[in-house]
Amino acid sequence: MPHPDPKPVGSTKSYEVDEHPFELRHEVKRLNARLDKIADSLEKSEFKDILENYTDPKKRIITNLMAGISRGLGLSLGTFVILGILGYILSLFVDVPVIGQYLAEIKKYIDANS
Repeated sequence: MPHPDPKPVGSTKSYEVDEHPFELRHEVKRLNARLDKIADSLEKSEFKDILENYTDPKKRIITNLMAGISRGLGLSLGTFVILGILGYILSLFVDVPVIGQYLAEIKKYIDANS
Protein backbone atom coordinates (compact mmCIF):
# COMPACT_ATOMS: atom_id res chain seq x y z
CA MET A 1 0.00 0.00 0.00
CA PRO A 2 1.55 3.32 -1.08
CA HIS A 3 2.15 6.12 1.41
CA PRO A 4 -0.53 8.84 1.17
CA ASP A 5 1.95 11.76 0.94
CA PRO A 6 5.10 10.60 -0.85
CA LYS A 7 8.09 12.99 -0.76
CA PRO A 8 11.10 12.83 -3.03
CA VAL A 9 14.33 11.56 -1.52
CA GLY A 10 16.56 14.34 -0.18
CA SER A 11 13.80 16.92 0.18
CA THR A 12 13.53 18.94 3.36
CA LYS A 13 10.33 19.27 5.26
CA SER A 14 8.60 22.52 4.34
CA TYR A 15 6.03 24.01 6.65
CA GLU A 16 2.77 25.31 5.35
CA VAL A 17 0.98 28.21 7.01
CA ASP A 18 -1.98 26.04 7.95
CA GLU A 19 0.22 23.50 9.73
CA HIS A 20 2.07 25.67 12.28
CA PRO A 21 0.74 29.24 12.28
CA PHE A 22 2.02 30.08 15.78
CA GLU A 23 5.54 28.79 15.10
CA LEU A 24 5.78 30.71 11.83
CA ARG A 25 4.58 33.95 13.40
CA HIS A 26 7.03 33.48 16.25
CA GLU A 27 9.89 32.81 13.82
CA VAL A 28 8.99 35.86 11.69
CA LYS A 29 8.90 38.07 14.79
CA ARG A 30 12.27 36.70 15.91
CA LEU A 31 13.80 37.33 12.48
CA ASN A 32 12.35 40.85 12.36
CA ALA A 33 13.86 41.58 15.75
CA ARG A 34 17.26 40.34 14.55
CA LEU A 35 16.99 42.46 11.39
CA ASP A 36 16.15 45.50 13.51
CA LYS A 37 19.22 44.86 15.65
CA ILE A 38 21.41 44.56 12.55
CA ALA A 39 19.96 47.76 11.09
CA ASP A 40 20.56 49.61 14.37
CA SER A 41 24.16 48.41 14.59
CA LEU A 42 24.82 49.45 10.98
CA GLU A 43 23.39 52.90 11.68
CA LYS A 44 25.54 53.24 14.79
CA SER A 45 28.67 52.22 12.91
CA GLU A 46 27.94 54.78 10.18
CA PHE A 47 28.58 52.09 7.59
CA LYS A 48 26.79 54.14 4.93
CA ASP A 49 29.13 57.10 5.44
CA ILE A 50 32.17 54.84 5.27
CA LEU A 51 30.98 53.34 2.00
CA GLU A 52 30.25 56.77 0.53
CA ASN A 53 33.72 58.02 1.43
CA TYR A 54 35.48 55.03 -0.12
CA THR A 55 33.37 54.81 -3.26
CA ASP A 56 33.41 58.52 -4.12
CA PRO A 57 36.97 59.53 -5.11
CA LYS A 58 36.19 63.26 -4.91
CA LYS A 59 35.09 62.99 -1.27
CA ARG A 60 38.12 60.87 -0.44
CA ILE A 61 40.52 63.37 -2.00
CA ILE A 62 38.92 66.31 -0.17
CA THR A 63 38.93 64.43 3.14
CA ASN A 64 42.59 63.43 2.81
CA LEU A 65 43.58 66.95 1.71
CA MET A 66 41.89 68.51 4.74
CA ALA A 67 43.46 65.90 7.05
CA GLY A 68 46.91 66.64 5.62
CA ILE A 69 46.49 70.41 5.97
CA SER A 70 45.29 69.98 9.55
CA ARG A 71 48.22 67.74 10.46
CA GLY A 72 50.75 70.09 8.88
CA LEU A 73 49.28 73.16 10.54
CA GLY A 74 49.09 71.42 13.91
CA LEU A 75 52.67 70.21 13.64
CA SER A 76 53.91 73.70 12.71
CA LEU A 77 52.02 75.45 15.49
CA GLY A 78 53.04 72.81 18.03
CA THR A 79 56.70 73.12 17.07
CA PHE A 80 56.48 76.93 17.28
CA VAL A 81 54.97 76.83 20.78
CA ILE A 82 57.41 74.21 22.11
CA LEU A 83 60.46 76.00 20.72
CA GLY A 84 59.19 79.32 22.11
CA ILE A 85 58.77 77.84 25.58
CA LEU A 86 62.15 76.13 25.34
CA GLY A 87 63.79 79.41 24.25
CA TYR A 88 62.19 81.28 27.15
CA ILE A 89 63.36 78.66 29.64
CA LEU A 90 66.90 78.74 28.19
CA SER A 91 66.96 82.54 28.39
CA LEU A 92 66.50 82.23 32.15
CA PHE A 93 69.83 80.38 32.32
CA VAL A 94 71.88 83.10 30.58
CA ASP A 95 73.22 84.23 33.97
CA VAL A 96 74.50 80.71 34.85
CA PRO A 97 78.33 80.72 34.39
CA VAL A 98 79.05 77.79 32.02
CA ILE A 99 75.68 77.45 30.30
CA GLY A 100 75.18 81.22 30.15
CA GLN A 101 78.36 81.84 28.15
CA TYR A 102 77.42 79.12 25.66
CA LEU A 103 73.89 80.46 25.28
CA ALA A 104 75.16 84.03 24.97
CA GLU A 105 77.38 82.94 22.06
CA ILE A 106 74.42 81.23 20.40
CA LYS A 107 72.33 84.39 20.90
CA LYS A 108 75.07 86.57 19.36
CA TYR A 109 75.27 84.20 16.40
CA ILE A 110 71.47 84.32 15.90
CA ASP A 111 71.38 88.14 16.24
CA ALA A 112 74.26 88.51 13.75
CA ASN A 113 72.51 86.35 11.14
CA SER A 114 69.04 87.88 11.50
